[in-house]
Amino acid sequence: MKKLLVNRWVHTLVLLGLLFGAVLVRTYDFDWSKSLRFLAFDAYNTLNPRPPTDAVVIVDIDEASLGHEELGQWPWSRDVMAKLVSNLTDMGASAIVFDMVFPERDRTSPQAILERLPADRKNDDLNALLEVMPDNDQVFAEAIRTSDKVVTAFIWSTHQEASSRKPVLSQPILMTKQASVLPQTVVPMVGAATNIPELSKAAAGNGCFGVSPEVDGIIRWVPLLFSYRGAGETKPIVYPSLAVEALRVSQGAKTLTKVRTLKPEEAGPFDPPLLMSIGKYEIPFDFDGTFYGYFSKERSQQYISAWRVINGELPPERIKDKIVFVGTSAEGLKDIRSTPLNLFIPGVEVHVNVVEQVLTGDFLLRPALLEGVELLTIIGVGLLIILLAPFIGAVFMAVFTMTLIATITLASIYSFEIHGLLLDPVYPSLCLLTLFIMSSLLTYMRTEAERKHVREAFGFYISPDLMSELASSPDKLKLGGETKDLTVMFSDIRNFTSISETMSPEALIHLMNEFLTPMSDLVMDHRGTIDKYMGDAMMAFWNAPLDDADHARHACMTALKMNKALTPINEELKRKAAEEGRDAVFLEAGIGINTGPASVGNMGSKQRFAYSALGDTVNLASRLEGQTKQYGVRILLGEQTRREAPEFAVLELDLIRVKGKREPERIFVLLGDAEMAQSEYFKDWEEKHNRMLEAYRAMKWDEARKLADQCQEISKEGMTMFYLMFTARIADMKKTPPRPDWNGVFVATSK
Repeated sequence: MKKLLVNRWVHTLVLLGLLFGAVLVRTYDFDWSKSLRFLAFDAYNTLNPRPPTDAVVIVDIDEASLGHEELGQWPWSRDVMAKLVSNLTDMGASAIVFDMVFPERDRTSPQAILERLPADRKNDDLNALLEVMPDNDQVFAEAIRTSDKVVTAFIWSTHQEASSRKPVLSQPILMTKQASVLPQTVVPMVGAATNIPELSKAAAGNGCFGVSPEVDGIIRWVPLLFSYRGAGETKPIVYPSLAVEALRVSQGAKTLTKVRTLKPEEAGPFDPPLLMSIGKYEIPFDFDGTFYGYFSKERSQQYISAWRVINGELPPERIKDKIVFVGTSAEGLKDIRSTPLNLFIPGVEVHVNVVEQVLTGDFLLRPALLEGVELLTIIGVGLLIILLAPFIGAVFMAVFTMTLIATITLASIYSFEIHGLLLDPVYPSLCLLTLFIMSSLLTYMRTEAERKHVREAFGFYISPDLMSELASSPDKLKLGGETKDLTVMFSDIRNFTSISETMSPEALIHLMNEFLTPMSDLVMDHRGTIDKYMGDAMMAFWNAPLDDADHARHACMTALKMNKALTPINEELKRKAAEEGRDAVFLEAGIGINTGPASVGNMGSKQRFAYSALGDTVNLASRLEGQTKQYGVRILLGEQTRREAPEFAVLELDLIRVKGKREPERIFVLLGDAEMAQSEYFKDWEEKHNRMLEAYRAMKWDEARKLADQCQEISKEGMTMFYLMFTARIADMKKTPPRPDWNGVFVATSK
């Protein structure tokens, strides 16, 4: 089995299978592979957005319009909408396109009000007055008919519960024989929400404003054609989009919209299969009626507040000869859409971008031939990598692969910017990169098998771990390091001299091994690094070489467990002492922990070095370990450690200036875990202890002495020696008071 795993022909078959799988995935084009492709296309559109044009404006039903005293809240009555249409027509709009549907009758019409009045509120005079008043819907419809520039909208649906009204087709779409597949391939409408009949029939055009977001909710292509087959109809009817109708009406084109295929002498290798003629414009698109959007940046200058148009306060030149879309950006009304450039824009901008693309000729195309080019690239270059991998070194193969990927990427960028072609660089590049990585891995497995005997032989002479480390990272075989925040721990055995005098050298070594083994296990179990052993002492640190965001907390947990780990060792010492008829001397560790910046890395000489840490943070941790004897506690913490591990049961002990440092350090004793810190017992103790320190630093000696005695009575955690020491210090201070400017700092005279 091992021979098969390192066989060159087996490796070739594995790579060929991987290549076949990549081609299969691309053929089926799953959603995740589409998402990879969109990454590139979105980036191209973002880095090189389409230049805008001023041929299209948006009359915006915005917050200012809804808040206007004469217009009021939405929906406005249809006579107001009629005034909007009339004013836009008078100002010379080439097309007035509503990006909204009016599916119900106006409830503010006089006749509608009359129908809703209770019988007891009606009278002949009121009835006669309301009956002769013009119907708002009729007023709006008449304004639309008179304008002859209005395009109304309907929204498509794939649900049967949509409106049963059939959309109105202002102008049929003619198709050649070759394009007769359109009704079967364009976006099908099961239902549609349409305008009331009076408005649709009066309009110069009717278009659908449905869009089709991708799986991530972003609109990248827009349907230009839709099909709908009503009840009892044998063939579906093809309907235009809102943008298509806007273009037709803006040109005054009464001729029919035509869809045609390119003649052989006209078609290039990357030309689209179909062209739609709308007046003087031709739009390229695919058999499924899709049109790829090339979006421009959002432009506030395109927006015109609707109230300015209705009140006649807008200069006519802002509207003359322009296509006007009527939409809304008001909160609660706007139709939010996402494009590659903007995640939150009013939906009307999608239609504006489509119209502008046609007006400027900035099209994006992805003909079927491009998909074939991508597949051939994957197959051809993939086979080349598979054939060359066994004979070219990893570095040269990496350069070769990266060059191919760069070439594919540059070709894709060039195709987009110069020809508007959407050539996918991501999936082919990912396939080539995967083949390179897999071939390199298989080659590595084969070469490693060949070197295995040599490594095993040398493993008898040098450390296998060291050999593996240096083999994987030869650059580590040099001096150097970095500065980073570490938590450093020093631990030392108390009374080691007394213990060693009672034991033989062999027994002492055995004891040290028994002590250092569990201590070391605890450090490594909590993600620490053991720096060195110094007789009965040990130095360790956290957050190097591997990062550890909770390094201070892990060091504190280790220290608490270290003292508990001494219990079985001390029981064994007690048993041996009883057998030998002498008093037992127990092990007790003093631990100092400090957090801060330190230099860490390979240190020593060029002939011999070790991974270690140096710096003021390390020195202070060592000093804290030494001060555990003076303060009669087991674990001392520096102020930064306390700050980064606030959940533990910790008491401040003193503000001292340790030997070798100018600035005073605030030191803390670590007593227990978070559970102890939340106990009522500890909270009461902590409150009295802090008051004791406050009284001491305020030179209130009697109060401090009294509180120290109370704390000693409360303490259950081996703090007796500290409170006795502190009581003696208070007595000395009271006898020989410090200077008036004393700041509470105690100067330590020993390490």
